[in-house]
Amino acid sequence: MSQVITDEKNRQVVALGMLERYTGSTPKEFFPHILLTNFDYYFNTFADNYQVRRKHGAVMEVAHAVSEKISMINFRIGAPTAGLVIDILSYINPKAVLMLGMCGGLHPKVKVGEFVLPMAAIRDEGTSQFYMPSQVPALPTFRIQKILSEVLGRMKVSYKTGVVHTTDYRFWEFDSEFREKLKQERAIGIEMECSSLFVAGFRHKTPIGALLLVSDLPLIKGGIKSHKSSESVYKRFADVHLGAGFRTLKAIQSLKEGINLRQFQW
Repeated sequence: MSQVITDEKNRQVVALGMLERYTGSTPKEFFPHILLTNFDYYFNTFADNYQVRRKHGAVMEVAHAVSEKISMINFRIGAPTAGLVIDILSYINPKAVLMLGMCGGLHPKVKVGEFVLPMAAIRDEGTSQFYMPSQVPALPTFRIQKILSEVLGRMKVSYKTGVVHTTDYRFWEFDSEFREKLKQERAIGIEMECSSLFVAGFRHKTPIGALLLVSDLPLIKGGIKSHKSSESVYKRFADVHLGAGFRTLKAIQSLKEGINLRQFQW
């Protein structure tokens, strides 16, 4: 028993050290309501809007909006980094973490610029297996997704719900066998982080949600994202996306009871 306690204490010391080293910000500077992104445009817009200094670490960068008591982390890209960011954040016990990301639309009726509220993620990446057994589903925190849907409704922003496919397979667009499997799954979108975020959040009892913006339609001819098309998506839809995430965390801040996972999870 004493060995377990010692190991956990050591893990906490290492994790908090990594949080500071990787983000360039001390644990005490973080607010309990945190936005995640892996796009510079979102991060820079957030920092500019609230006129806050950007802090750069070895891997990530962070901005703390003191007036709003919200922190934003640009954690870059991929399932391993997504799992890592939840690992290190879990030791400061955030009250809500919300990912603002993008996905490729897979469903025939999904269009570029639409929002996807993921209800689950297919665990087709190599990270989440280290957090929970493979039979455990990758689910976001329901309460966060519910509040997100209410905020989008008040903003009169349409969105779709469904299962997203998380993969760490690059250039899958040119693999006909993989594309056929995607069609059979009937996932609404494909991206690279959600299942790792959700499973790591479940493992660490950290409330985690996500709102995705459809950036391209990779299953149709000419639908793969390019530099030019991604810039167009940023200009047309990113501000609405960021606004929805910000309003959601403000709504969560106003909850007297908060979002407490620890009383429901083992």
